[in-house]
This record gives sequence, structure tokens and C-alpha cells, in this order.
Amino acid sequence: MLIDTHCHLNFKQFDADRQEVINRAKEQGIGYIINVAVDLSTAVESLKLAAEYDFIFAAAGIHPHYVLKTGEDELRRLRELIENEKVVALGEVGLDYYNHEPGQISIDRKIKLKQQELLCVFIEIAEAKELPIIFHCRDAHDDLLAILKDNLKGRTKAVVHCFSGNKEFLRNCLDLGFKVSFTANITYKKADDLRALVSYVPLEEMFLETDAPFLTPQAKRGKRNEPSYTRYIAQEVAGIKKMDEGKVADITTRSARLFFNI
Repeated sequence: MLIDTHCHLNFKQFDADRQEVINRAKEQGIGYIINVAVDLSTAVESLKLAAEYDFIFAAAGIHPHYVLKTGEDELRRLRELIENEKVVALGEVGLDYYNHEPGQISIDRKIKLKQQELLCVFIEIAEAKELPIIFHCRDAHDDLLAILKDNLKGRTKAVVHCFSGNKEFLRNCLDLGFKVSFTANITYKKADDLRALVSYVPLEEMFLETDAPFLTPQAKRGKRNEPSYTRYIAQEVAGIKKMDEGKVADITTRSARLFFNI
């Protein structure tokens, strides 16, 4: 059995065949799916999906892209949503300094500060509810570490999803007791650096995720990603670590179930 610890089944890319996608996941041995929100509307959609299927759970949070639309009303609503019994984590939340505008290297400083401010609030909310946190981080590794070292309490569980940092950032994450999660980009031809990180991380400290519909495995490039493709990630990890794929599945599944309490 495998767990896809991070996907977005409620996204529009699945509107035409969502049921078939879910059926394929079950057929391919995906025992649990954590469906992750990026804002309040997707958190509501994720909870509706989780209510329909006993093996699908939800994470509720606000992605750093949406912090400028987040005020007290949104934070109050988030606190209400995480009271649902099928919410197993707060996320995805974090920092994202990547600028999608042509010719721009980083985002405006005011937006960075807003992301940092709200990240501290999200940590407080998660800790008050004793929920694990799913962190998103892009081009902001040093700031994320600084905030977490200053604000996280020792008992708080956290995972850095779609891990993309360097080895130093990885060491810091592991030292803080975090889990790290790898997606199918470890299967890409030019992903030697990522594969080296997979080799370094103890299997007990890593999760597998698709981040579907994004980051389709190399073997399926050109197609939409989906939870059933978690097996390609397990196969890649097994090859990197030179171990049986079944062992990879057993250990990562056990760790994820304990982490998300499912």
C-alpha cells in the first residue's frame, strides 16, 4: 500500500474524470490520499471530496500566493474549517518568493513581509489545534528556516512538501525533526541533484507525493499527473536506495500514517 501525501484532486484538471482517477488510484494500491488546499475555496472543495471517500483526507490552508487576499475573516474561516474531523493537516502554507513576471527575479518586499507575517499566524493556528503542517517553500529557504526556528514548538509535526532545497537546507529540516516529501520530479533526466538528496534522506523521514495534477513522472510526461502514479515515485526511490520497492512502500506508508494520524 502507498499513500499520496499531497495532491489536488479538486482542481479543474480532474473535472471530466475525477471518479475514474480515484478508481485508478485504488486499483494501483493507493491506500490513502491527502488532498491539499491552496485557499479557502479549495479547502471547502477538499472537505467535500473527503466526505465522499473514506480513504481521502483533507489539508486546509492558504498558499503564499494568496496572502494579499487574507485578512481576519479568512483566518476565522480557516480556524472553523480545521475543526472538521477529516482535516489531518494545515497546509499548504509557507513562503514563495518566485516572481512569474518576465524579467523579475523576486517578488516585492512588502509581499514577502506579508507572507512571513501570515506564516507565523498559520503556525499558531496549527499548534493550537495540534495539527501537522505542510510547508511550501520556493526561493525562500533561509527565511523559512529562520521563521520556523523562532516560532515552532518542539512537538509540532511538519513536512516540507515537493522538496527542492539544497543539502544544507535538507540537513536543517531533518535537524528540526521535519519530514521531507518528494514528487515525481525525482524521475526526470536532469534531476541528479534531487536523486542525491533522496539517497541522503533516511527512508523513515520521507514521504511520497504526486502534487497532482502537476509534476507528472518521466514515464508519463505530456500527460496530467494523478495519484495512481505514486508508484513511479516509489520505484524511483527503491532504485536510488537499492532496496525492494515493497519496503519503500511499507516504510513511507507507516511514517505517513503516523504523521497524519490516519
